[in-house]
Amino acid sequence: MVTVLSKRKPKAPKKIEPKRGCFRSCVAWFVYPLPTALFFMILMFVWSSSTTYISGRIMHVCVSSRKLTNLYCLSATTQPNDKFQLPFTNSSSPLENGIPVFEEKLKKSLANSALDDNSVNLNRNLKGESKEDDDSVVRNQSDGNNGLEAVDDLKGDSNGVSKVVVENPTAFDDKRVRNENPTTFLEKRVGNEATGTSGLKDDSKKVSSFVHVNQNPLNGSLDEIKNAREVVEEYLRVQRSWAANQNWNQNQNQCYGRGIYVYELPPKFNKDLVAQCHDMVPWVDMCNYFSNNALGEPIPELGNRWFKTHQYSLELIFHSRVLKHPCRVYDENQAKLFYVPYYGGLDILRWHFKNVSNEVKDTLSYELVNWLEMQKSWDKNLEKDHVFVLGKISWDFKRKDHTSWGTRFLELELEEMQNPIKLMIERQPWELNDIGIPHPTHFHPHSDDDIRAWQRKIISSNRRSLISFAGAARPDAHDNIRAILIDQCTSATEEQCKFFDCKTKQCDEPKSLIGLFTESEFCLQLPGDSPTRKSVFDSLVSGCIPVLFDPFTAYYQYPWHLPEDHGKYSVFIDQEEVRKMKVNVVERLMKVPLKERDDMRRNIVYDLMPKLVYGDEGAKFELFQDAFSITMNNVMERVKSLKP
Repeated sequence: MVTVLSKRKPKAPKKIEPKRGCFRSCVAWFVYPLPTALFFMILMFVWSSSTTYISGRIMHVCVSSRKLTNLYCLSATTQPNDKFQLPFTNSSSPLENGIPVFEEKLKKSLANSALDDNSVNLNRNLKGESKEDDDSVVRNQSDGNNGLEAVDDLKGDSNGVSKVVVENPTAFDDKRVRNENPTTFLEKRVGNEATGTSGLKDDSKKVSSFVHVNQNPLNGSLDEIKNAREVVEEYLRVQRSWAANQNWNQNQNQCYGRGIYVYELPPKFNKDLVAQCHDMVPWVDMCNYFSNNALGEPIPELGNRWFKTHQYSLELIFHSRVLKHPCRVYDENQAKLFYVPYYGGLDILRWHFKNVSNEVKDTLSYELVNWLEMQKSWDKNLEKDHVFVLGKISWDFKRKDHTSWGTRFLELELEEMQNPIKLMIERQPWELNDIGIPHPTHFHPHSDDDIRAWQRKIISSNRRSLISFAGAARPDAHDNIRAILIDQCTSATEEQCKFFDCKTKQCDEPKSLIGLFTESEFCLQLPGDSPTRKSVFDSLVSGCIPVLFDPFTAYYQYPWHLPEDHGKYSVFIDQEEVRKMKVNVVERLMKVPLKERDDMRRNIVYDLMPKLVYGDEGAKFELFQDAFSITMNNVMERVKSLKP
C-alpha cells in the first residue's frame, strides 16, 4: 500500500479581532482625519488671503499667495501689515459713535511710539497767546536721549496752551549750540537759513516755545490738530523757499559753485546689497527689477520708455543719474554738495524676512557713520551739505525699542544723521531736513520727444469710466474706508465707476493698471499701509485726476514736485465723511463740471507730469525738468545758501 504524505502546512487558526464598540468607531472616524483637514484649511486660508503673516519679537514671516509682487508685507509699519497710524488726522469731527476718534487713533499711535513722560512738545499758541504761555518754556535737561516722539495732544487742555510734539529737535540743532534755548535756536535756524531773514515769517511766529509735559499726552483739543497741521505747512513753506529758479538749466554757468562730489563707498554699502537680490524677498527675484540700471524689464506694450520699475528702486536710479550729472566733481575741495550712495532701503529690505537680531540690522548703519566720520569733508559744514537718498519711507529707519521692524539709521541716537538732507519717497512731516520726492513710476523718458509723445497720447485718451479704483478690501482694518468705497463703486455702473479688484486681478502688472488709469477721469487713492501711495504718481502720469482722502498722502509730502494749490491737480474728500456715510464719492465726483475736469487734466499732463518722472540713465532734456533734475537743483541751491 502506498501512503501519500501531504507537504502542506496546517493552516493557522484565524485571529478573531474583537469588535469595536460604536463609541470607539465614531471617535476614530472623527479624530483620524483631523490633521489632514486642518492642514487643508490652513492652505485654503493662506490662498484666500492676499497676505498672511506670523509676527513676533523673534521672527516674522510674510506669505504672499496671489499678489506675488505686492510688497504690502514690506511696508513701513513696525510689524508686517500692521495698521499705520498717523500722528495727525484729517478728520473733521472728533466723535464717532460716541467714541473720540482722535483719541482712539492716538492711543494706537502711542503704542507704536513708546512715548515716555519726558517728551518735549513744541508749543504753538493760538493768536490770543498770553504771557503765561511764554513762561512755560522748559528744556528737559534730564532726558539724555533727547527723544521727541511725534504725536499730538488731542483732548482739551485746561490752560489753553496748544502743544504739538515735534520729533528730532536735532533736525534744527547744531553741535555748537546744543545748550541754546530751543525756541531761540528754532527761530534762528528756520529764519536765517531757510527764509533768509532774521527770524521766522509772520506765519511761523506762532511756533513760540518748547513745553515740557509730565501728563497724559491725550490732553489736547481740535484746535491743536489744526495747529499741528499749521506746523507741518510752515515747514513745507520753508522747504519750498529752498527751490531754485526753474530756468537754471538755461544758464551756461549752471555748475558754478554747484559741484557735486560722490563718495566712493566700500561696496558693502551699495553694490553688495544689490548682489543679494535673489534672496532679498522670499517670493520675488528682485534681480529682475534691478536690471537695466534699476529700471527693470521693458514693457513694449506701453511703449519703448516703459519699464517694470520696482517701488524700492529709487536709490539705484538716483545713483546712476548722479554719476553722470554735469556738475559732478572728483575733487572734494571743489564740491558744494556731497552725495552718499548708501542703499539704506535695500539694507532694510534684506532683513525683513530673516531671523536676525536688531544689532545685526543696525550694523551697516553704524559702520557707515563711522566711515563718514573719517572723511574730512563730513564735519566741514556740520554734515548739512550732505545728502542721502533712501528708497523706503522714513518710519522704516526709525525703529523703536519695542519693535523689530526696520533700522535705527535715522533715530536720535545717531545725532550725525540729523543735519544731512534726506530724500525719501515718504517723509516725516515734522522733520525739516526730510524731503519727499516722487515714487518711481514705470515711465522713464530719454528726451523731450518722449515726454511730448506721451502727453499727446494721454490728453486724447478716451476716458470710458468716470472713476476707477484699483485695490482690495481689508476686512481686518476696521477703520479703513475701502469697503465703503468698494460698495459705492460696485453699486454704480461701470461707466460711472470701475472697480479693479486686486484680489482677483493682477494689480502688480503695470500694463493693466496704466490701461485702467488712462481710461478714467478720476482715480481713487486711499492711504495704504502708510499714508503715501505709488499709485498716486501712476495715476498722474496717466492723466487721471487723483482723489485723495488724507492730506498726508500727497499734500504734506512733496513740496518741490506738487504745487501748493492742491485743487489744480486733485480732489480731496475727507475720509471721516466717507466713514460716517455722509458722502457718496461717486455722486460727489459726478457733480464736478466737465470744464473743471478738463482744466485739471491739462495742468496735470502739460505742467505736472514731466516733473514727476525719472528719466533714464542718459536722459537729456532741454524743454523739461524731470523729478531728478528738480530734486538735485533744489538740493544744490539749498546747500549753496548755507553760510560757511
